[in-house]
Amino acid sequence: MQSNNKTKTTIPWLYLCFLVAVMSGWFWYMISHNSFELYTRQWATVITMVFGSFIAGASPEGSAAVAYPIFTLILKIPPAVARNFAFAIQSIGMTSATLLIIGLKLKVDWNYIIFVSIGGIFGLFLGTYYVVPYISPVQAKLFFVSLWLSFGIALWLQNRKPEREVFDSIQSFQSSDKVKLISFGLIGGIISSIFGTGINIFTFCLMTIYYRVSEKVATPSSVIIMTIETILGLFIHTQLIHDFQSQAFEIWLACVPFVAIFAPLGAFVISKMPRKGIATLLYVILIIQFFGAMWVIKPSISQIIVCGLILSGGIGLFSYLARVRQE
Repeated sequence: MQSNNKTKTTIPWLYLCFLVAVMSGWFWYMISHNSFELYTRQWATVITMVFGSFIAGASPEGSAAVAYPIFTLILKIPPAVARNFAFAIQSIGMTSATLLIIGLKLKVDWNYIIFVSIGGIFGLFLGTYYVVPYISPVQAKLFFVSLWLSFGIALWLQNRKPEREVFDSIQSFQSSDKVKLISFGLIGGIISSIFGTGINIFTFCLMTIYYRVSEKVATPSSVIIMTIETILGLFIHTQLIHDFQSQAFEIWLACVPFVAIFAPLGAFVISKMPRKGIATLLYVILIIQFFGAMWVIKPSISQIIVCGLILSGGIGLFSYLARVRQE
């Protein structure tokens, strides 16, 4: 037991090497191109990402869940730029958080990670080429925050039950579970293709509500899933579609050193929190995310009605999943 504690309080060498490499490369580029003046333009995006990256490491939400609505609705950054930036910056923040999770030997569920990632790969390609060109960013965002808030409410209702039993992994894992995880990963990959994040929180819903896996295990597992998804998303937009904008690159350049530190810091903090503390943090994030979107978007009456229907339907769906699994 003592050696285990020692492992958890020692900075993993793999994460440390990654951090040194990223910071050294970033500093060399900034000096050689005399780019520090960009902070006069990008200070607001940096502040956003300090909070966003910490949340990404400490919860199943990717940093884009914070950055996307603020960038597009408050800072007036085009949605495509915000999405591409999300993939790029999460390739730094989520990767560093993942290396810290692996280095600290935090408990994760590899069945969850592997089979969700398989579905997520196909979903990301499908969404990028056949969904993103036809969807309204505002409508998608309202759906996004309404569905996640419904999950938060359903999880809160489950956690109110003192007899609720949770596990460290999916129990009695079978072929049918592989199908469920791949299917949820497919849908989550489509969601991620729109926002630059989504597969992590969407599949986190399945893990905690249906499989009753502890938030303390599901959270770092979802971070690893989003890391895989975001690296693939960055590859698609830089190497296949070639639509990575210069504005996205400048914002990414400004935020790199902060995200490389604050995302793994969030992962470290959550490793010290109790399960219910993690759940409470998630409730707060989802509530702020929902009402923040309502305040910024100022939806019409018809959009509010749709949000209410999604919220009610989501609560019903997640509560049904919890009841079915228990039976």
